[in-house]
Amino acid sequence: MEAGSSLSHKSEETEAQGDTVCTEVKEHDAEATNPEDGIREAVAEEAQNDECEGSVCSTEEEVVPDEEKDASSDKELSDSASTDNTLEDSSEFSGRPLVVCEKKELCSPFGADLVSSHREEDVTAESWRMHRKHVFVLSEAGKPIYSRYGNEEALSSTMGVMMALVSFVQSGNNIIHSIYSDDHKVVFLQRGPLVLVSVSRTLQSEIQLHSELLYVYYQIISMLTQASVARIFERKKNYDLRRLLTGSEKILDNLLNLIDSDPSFLLGAVQCLPLSSSLRESLSQILQKATTSNLVFSILIAKNQLVTIVQERTVIDDTRLDPVDLHLLLNLIRASSAFQAGEVWTPICLPRFNPNGYFYAYISYLDPDCTVCLLLLSTDREAFYSISDCKKKIEESMATHNSIQAISSALQSHSYSISLLGVPDLRHFMYKPLDIPENHKQLTQLTSPEVEAPYCSEEEKVRLFDLYRYLHSRIHSTTRPLRLIYHVAEKETLLAWVTRKFELYTCFSPLVTKASAINAITKLLRWIKKEEDRLFIRNPPKYTTASNTSRGSRSSRGGSDRVDSIDNGFLTLL
Repeated sequence: MEAGSSLSHKSEETEAQGDTVCTEVKEHDAEATNPEDGIREAVAEEAQNDECEGSVCSTEEEVVPDEEKDASSDKELSDSASTDNTLEDSSEFSGRPLVVCEKKELCSPFGADLVSSHREEDVTAESWRMHRKHVFVLSEAGKPIYSRYGNEEALSSTMGVMMALVSFVQSGNNIIHSIYSDDHKVVFLQRGPLVLVSVSRTLQSEIQLHSELLYVYYQIISMLTQASVARIFERKKNYDLRRLLTGSEKILDNLLNLIDSDPSFLLGAVQCLPLSSSLRESLSQILQKATTSNLVFSILIAKNQLVTIVQERTVIDDTRLDPVDLHLLLNLIRASSAFQAGEVWTPICLPRFNPNGYFYAYISYLDPDCTVCLLLLSTDREAFYSISDCKKKIEESMATHNSIQAISSALQSHSYSISLLGVPDLRHFMYKPLDIPENHKQLTQLTSPEVEAPYCSEEEKVRLFDLYRYLHSRIHSTTRPLRLIYHVAEKETLLAWVTRKFELYTCFSPLVTKASAINAITKLLRWIKKEEDRLFIRNPPKYTTASNTSRGSRSSRGGSDRVDSIDNGFLTLL
């Protein structure tokens, strides 16, 4: 159920609203043979990206939260479930993934240094109300779990009102999706026992805000697993989930900051570090040669950009790593300085791959400046030392080939300059290829140059990204999707175009004509085609490990139903 008023849509095929010209979808048009004709006719059908769910990661193990040692509470829990399924008091469990660092001592990636400066913000102040976007997470019982700004305890009454709205609509066998006011949009998302709410003053669409809430939900699930969260609230509906998420607020804060600035989240794709195809292939071969049993993913990252990824062969046969899962991994690494301490071993759930299971992630930086990071995912919780040996082999090979210095040279320029294209009037663009052979099952990727003048200030960058969001919402509208948008704004002209082969958003100087923009896009597409081996991972490499040959067996998933104390130097999250 949607409360309040929503934006209406006209029914004409071609719309002229203000200075924006939009061409609507034409179901049976044939795709043009060249970009110029294609833009003029706005043709081709939308590519459908199938999502494949996999089951290679290990079986999810049961959460043992740190309950208060209250006799009446213990009795309530023991009466409501069998001995094997009750929540247990455990002084060892703190709700954080404990990891093994270089000195083999226990540490946590969610330390005290992750406390956000927004946690103590006064929720009664006008500055708190003036934030562009608030995000709240609460339980079905109305218990506060997370707030982007302000302390959750101070917002308990506000979250209670939100839950009352959800419950009132549910009492009529309906679901509340959104509420619209003059200058605010409130979007609700309920997933199991968790309720997520976004209160936004931006021009983002309901679908975009819904997608952002999903990211927040997936980040929480990546730390706890979906089945564990459901089980906890099934046994105790008023459980305070903050006990298990203590210290992880910075992870969620950083995620929301990235969502507001990184086009990867908007387009649902991963940005690769531009590298020569020979260097990327050499790095892939190094990862391919350093394997051990139950190693499933080998990922090399440089400053939050993907360098290369190698998957176990049977994983590629089953499914591919979803961009959402990789975004969550990158955010986890980026948000915590604890991963710079040495070798880190921690359980992690990939919600889009398997929301009820987890991998064991080995994380280690390969250079003193902590810019090049190695991420190895295994299904075996006992594999720390064998995975560490793989890292040593990778380090030795990279030192032999001088790979770190080559990556550092590529990182000197965060991406690449728009001036390299030699396209007049083009200021910026975002390009996402869609013509990926299904048998490759590779990550969805995008490319985008550095944001340069006149978008140097933070305010101007936000304004440009808001324009991209507007175009994206029109292209992907559920009521009236478009293929082509030519939009003349106050300070720039933008053109968005989606075909069966790509999704493209471009920004030009304000005086560019439509004909000039079409010619510029033709040159841009030719340049991307010429540079695609440098910009994208075209042929994802793979390897075979002996222990993953029987994918359907329990042993190939590498997990057990419960967690016991572990003597090899680490404790698991679940």
